[in-house]
Amino acid sequence: MLRRLAPLSLLLLSTALGACAKKDKLDATVEASQVWQERCVTCHGSTGAGDGPAARGLKARPRSFQDPAWQASVTNERIKQVIVKGGSAVGLDGAMAPNPDLADKPEVQDELVKKIRALVK
Repeated sequence: MLRRLAPLSLLLLSTALGACAKKDKLDATVEASQVWQERCVTCHGSTGAGDGPAARGLKARPRSFQDPAWQASVTNERIKQVIVKGGSAVGLDGAMAPNPDLADKPEVQDELVKKIRALVK
């Protein structure tokens, strides 16, 4: 009897693990969207042009994610560094605030990179 249940148990376990992975991906996507709206849009703008409402008050204009030359010149890892560590830590303007709460959330970082990459014109 146990031999017959073993394949069924494996199927149920793999289904449950797959559902958890999909939920984690969905959670990361939702969290990244919230972070984008609450933190990034303020300076970078909703279209990533660097024209958010707070951009006018900054000494250095925020990065335009629409710029194809910049998109081609930067790695995903570099984008993640800037997101997590902030501008000062990586030789950029200090107005780019760090997001240390995202350091242990690689899935959220990946989703933010996808958002940034999708803004290229």
